[in-house]
Amino acid sequence: MDLLRFSTAGSVDDGKSTLIGRLLYDSKGIFEDQLEAAKLATRNESVGEVDLSLLTDGLRAEREQGITIDVAYRYFATPRRKFIIADTPGHEQYTRNMATGASTADLAIVLVDARHGVLVQSKRHTHIASLLGIPELVVAVNKMDLVDYDQETFQRIKTEFQEFAAKLGVRRLTFVPISALHGDCVVHPGAAMPWYTGPTLLDFLETVKIHKPSTRQALRFPVQTVLRPNLDFRAFAGQIASGTVRHGDIIVALPSGKRSQVKRIHTYDGGLQYAHEPMSVALQLEDEIDVSRGDMLVAEQAQPTVTQEFAADLVWMSEAALDPSRPYLLKHTTRNVRARVTHIVHRVDVSSLDKHHAPALDLNEIGRVRFTTNQPLYLD
Repeated sequence: MDLLRFSTAGSVDDGKSTLIGRLLYDSKGIFEDQLEAAKLATRNESVGEVDLSLLTDGLRAEREQGITIDVAYRYFATPRRKFIIADTPGHEQYTRNMATGASTADLAIVLVDARHGVLVQSKRHTHIASLLGIPELVVAVNKMDLVDYDQETFQRIKTEFQEFAAKLGVRRLTFVPISALHGDCVVHPGAAMPWYTGPTLLDFLETVKIHKPSTRQALRFPVQTVLRPNLDFRAFAGQIASGTVRHGDIIVALPSGKRSQVKRIHTYDGGLQYAHEPMSVALQLEDEIDVSRGDMLVAEQAQPTVTQEFAADLVWMSEAALDPSRPYLLKHTTRNVRARVTHIVHRVDVSSLDKHHAPALDLNEIGRVRFTTNQPLYLD
């Protein structure tokens, strides 16, 4: 079976943790001791026998405040697919935790409270998901039971979200009306919504095509370390970031620009004739060229741009505002370089996606920034 990594997104109290708990509970993806612990911790009698959000909200502070603070990862499987879930916080204060959980996701579930519609934090999370390159978004309109399973409410939210997503260039977008509390359209069909004829949330997660990066991209191999156990062996270890490499390929080492040929491809389990991303390998070259950690081995016929100036779309996650007068450290593949902000091109209004002039970026603000670095970077 293949593996789908997905994360939750949306505003606080939209029901993300309850949804994940419902998925685990109805798909038999939890152990008895986990369920018993959640039952013992359930305080609110109105949620029924067990508060399903407690299956992911395990921190004491989370249970005291009734909000998600840190990212909780859960693993489960159905007969059709394996899953890794990142249940992320919706509170604006913990936006950086949401970005952490979403950074490795193949799909994001954006929850929207049917009573309140699309809020600013839901838009912010969607924008961050698009910046991270998450190819598939599912908008789960939750708490349909609190609006009497009204079809017009669902359609109104769907139209508003489609208009917002179109501005971001999001193409693969799916809408599912649900009630995480009662389980409607999560794992089992919702009898209260006969007007909805699409798949349940789990049906969609089990069948959606996972869009992985194409191995036809050019080779990008950031060197993590040099293996030199003796005088007769020297290889460069790291993880293939994109593309493929074969025995005999001509490569170029950056920044030196020196050419060589791949002599052998080593792994812990033995040699290979061929490797692709995201495999971790060690490449042995025909020539003794100078390569060290932070350098990059690339395809000769498709080399990246080598530059010390570039623009980036940035989500600022520090309590202290982005200050153009301060130097910063920038991590790029396996190297750290010093960087300065040349200027802030614009700040994005998360609600409207309009662009405005800004002298700085405050916590959780998104903007385009131009950087200058003290060493060349290799960019596509």
